[in-house]
Amino acid sequence: MPLSKSIHFDIPERKVFLRIFDLLSVFLVLILLGHIFNYAYFSLNGSQWSWLLTLGLYLMLFGTIFELYDLQRAASFQTTLKNILLTVSVTLLFYMLTPFFTPVLPANRIQIVVFFSAMVVALVLWRYMYITLFSAPRFNKRVLVVGNAFDIKLIVKNLHVADPNYKVIGYINTDNSLLSDEKEKLKIVDVTELDKAVRRYSVSEIVVSSAGKGVNFELYGQLIRLLEKGFSIREYTQVYEEITQKVPVEHMEQDFYKYFPFSRSNKNSLYLFFNRIFNMVFAILGSVLTLLLIPFILMANFIANAGPLFYQQERVGLNGKNFSIIKFRTMIRNAEAHGAQWSQKGDRRITRFGKIMRNTRLDELPQCLNILRGEMSLIGPRPERPEFVEKLSLKIPFYETRHVIKPGLTGWAQVRGRYAKSEQDSLEKLQYDLYYIKHRNLFLDLSILLKTCSTMIYFRGQ
Repeated sequence: MPLSKSIHFDIPERKVFLRIFDLLSVFLVLILLGHIFNYAYFSLNGSQWSWLLTLGLYLMLFGTIFELYDLQRAASFQTTLKNILLTVSVTLLFYMLTPFFTPVLPANRIQIVVFFSAMVVALVLWRYMYITLFSAPRFNKRVLVVGNAFDIKLIVKNLHVADPNYKVIGYINTDNSLLSDEKEKLKIVDVTELDKAVRRYSVSEIVVSSAGKGVNFELYGQLIRLLEKGFSIREYTQVYEEITQKVPVEHMEQDFYKYFPFSRSNKNSLYLFFNRIFNMVFAILGSVLTLLLIPFILMANFIANAGPLFYQQERVGLNGKNFSIIKFRTMIRNAEAHGAQWSQKGDRRITRFGKIMRNTRLDELPQCLNILRGEMSLIGPRPERPEFVEKLSLKIPFYETRHVIKPGLTGWAQVRGRYAKSEQDSLEKLQYDLYYIKHRNLFLDLSILLKTCSTMIYFRGQ
């Protein structure tokens, strides 16, 4: 009897589906408008396929910036509606401003309104169907966990928070202890009943934690038999990394190279060459932008900050070497008269204008000079202060691994994690930093740049 499998789409698959059906829904509605209602502005008759391609590129670009493909936000219809309106508005603006690749502007402006409305209606209808369809229980991945009591609690918490469609429905506890707060919610599976439990509960995947003593011989045999039948059995760190896009530091043992192979891009001469060229181009353009903004920032600083415009601070860079970082000042004078301290939410040391600068990331612009000096890169782990590095290195495993690449103006931890206000926050950001170091490539760099735009637009910078 074959093992039953539930229908489930993983995170990358869902993102691909969203992109494909966003394009298909918009294209279908516009093409139908042209054929049925003789809509003149967007009528494909053989040679204008560049119009379709240009529209698709703009839609994907601005859809990414305005977070149409952030799965947690895509699950909310209200948030999705707002993001659709922003995406379509900016897409339409850029589409009209590139007439060489797009139709000539119509004399009748009502056609622009129709064009805008058609795209919005197409996306809203498809996204409503997506939210209704993919929230259904039949699309959940039903998971059985194998591990000790601590690991099971951690896995249940982390995976469900990262992906609500990832449902842990039962467990095999390898240390034979009870889960006091989970025993009523999860099915307890006996090793000898594993095959039956997979069928009974429609389990689609088994996640095994390799921490601790591992699995015994009897359980190993059961897992091998399931594996031979084509059943999905995966190690927890692999699943965690795929879903959360973080490296689970708490599950990495001393032989962490088993879990943490460094990205080939860290030693790839071609990647590093183009990375350096891009850094230089960005730093030059950023420096020019900084010079243009300085008169306005200087005026606002004089009114709201009442102090020096810039400040410098020692940070830890590549290979643990210290350097001086340059930023626009966002705090009051003598903000650290009593020594280095974490910046907290609602920190009274941050001025009103300084808060705006932080939220928009404009306070980071002077660091273009650090990039030109070769002390920083555009993308990488944020450089931390020596005082904090010394403390965190003693308490958080592999913290100093962040220093194997240059620190960055922006990075995976900055666009994915919250602002570090404590050691626990620093642990979370370290997991994102390690993920970047492990998977570093051009596509991930591009994703970070687009997410950085989202961070600035939605005022989430810190």
